[in-house]
Amino acid sequence: MHLKLTVLYFVVATSLLLSSESIQCDELPPSPIADLVIRKSVGNSEIVITTTARLAGSVHSLTWNGKEFIDSTDHGRQLQSASSFDVGSSFWAEAYNPTEAGSRDDGAGMKSTSRLLHSIVTNDSLQTTTQMAFWLAPGQMSDKFLAKNTATLSNHLVTKRVRIGVPELPHVVCFDVTFSVPIGERHTFAQFEALTGYMPEEFRAFWLLRPESGALESLTDGPGEQPFPVVLATDNGSHAMGIFSPSITSGASTASGNPGYGRWRFGPEKVVKWNAVFRVRRDAGIEPGEYSFRNFVVVGDRETVRKSLVELHRLFSK
Repeated sequence: MHLKLTVLYFVVATSLLLSSESIQCDELPPSPIADLVIRKSVGNSEIVITTTARLAGSVHSLTWNGKEFIDSTDHGRQLQSASSFDVGSSFWAEAYNPTEAGSRDDGAGMKSTSRLLHSIVTNDSLQTTTQMAFWLAPGQMSDKFLAKNTATLSNHLVTKRVRIGVPELPHVVCFDVTFSVPIGERHTFAQFEALTGYMPEEFRAFWLLRPESGALESLTDGPGEQPFPVVLATDNGSHAMGIFSPSITSGASTASGNPGYGRWRFGPEKVVKWNAVFRVRRDAGIEPGEYSFRNFVVVGDRETVRKSLVELHRLFSK
């Protein structure tokens, strides 16, 4: 009798355990979808933004009026975000460089060292959270500087919220970007490349916007940063992209200055680039926490981009 009860108990307990495990497995959340597409009609065309699994959910493509605006070749040439830190020693941008789309070694391959953790998409908006890969692998060099990271995947996260169109400005794409700096690291200097766009070489005309006058002025190749919003356009002005950040930043005792707007021309690679960069310096140490930056990418013909940038500057100067 006792033997039968023991066997029965074992069978029932095992059945319940297996049932419980089955329920737990069924309740596991699905893997985030990395291949996302959002779109919205703008005039006689539409802006279409695409992310891909190849880039851990980073923006691979932005098109408008028959033109591709992004040169997505390796895992660095996207519309994406990255950060850099000094690790308490001399600073070099790529030496400790969490990067949204992946690492240098990912090259033109179909996989990313970065990991997409979360994604949401609607018709005209998307949101992703990515655990960023270090650009360099341990032991690699950039210029004369050795990588400071000891792993390929960082503990740094980046969350982006992208929305096509803002009230009365349909050609504007809002990028809200939040960097999560983890505990357990020692930094006194942080550089946040809140957003950068690598574009095909045909966007060869560089311009800066004088917000007070609303005029575009020709901008040299640089390379490097200056304090005015930049516009990269085709020679005839039929297609252009501009960047503006109102310097909105939040987080754990963040103290950052106005953004620097950079531009570069890479002749051999046949690609051009713009970015919006913020820097934080704290001798007592960069505090872990969230560092958020709002960016507006403007897409259209050159004159539409100019007018939209002027209006953005007016709105955020109030």
